[in-house]
Amino acid sequence: MKVLQLNHIALHVADVDTSVAFYRDVLQLEPLPRPAFDFPGAWFRLGIDQELHLIGNRDSAVHSASRGNHLALKVDDLDAWESHLQRLGARYNPRQVRPDGGLQVFLPDPDGHWIELLGTSDGA
Repeated sequence: MKVLQLNHIALHVADVDTSVAFYRDVLQLEPLPRPAFDFPGAWFRLGIDQELHLIGNRDSAVHSASRGNHLALKVDDLDAWESHLQRLGARYNPRQVRPDGGLQVFLPDPDGHWIELLGTSDGA
């Protein structure tokens, strides 16, 4: 008996359309078909076979921070991602370098969920 892998992350959002625009346009995630649940939401592909599920009608506070609850996404080219965020005028924190050499850029989604874009100093 063992856990095979992470299947999906679910985030509770106040406005699904606003969040869809952010995750599709800013984070460049691919929208996925979603079953006909009786509540609003949207699904996106994360990497090869993992997913992000947005669940609508959030009416409670979000507790997220770069050193607290956050979602980390490994990216291919952090320089290109920073240029993309600058072109869009997206809010993000300046690049940081972890003690192990990992490169981090943090940005909030429309609800205040913090997202880490993780790159490496060797580009991998």
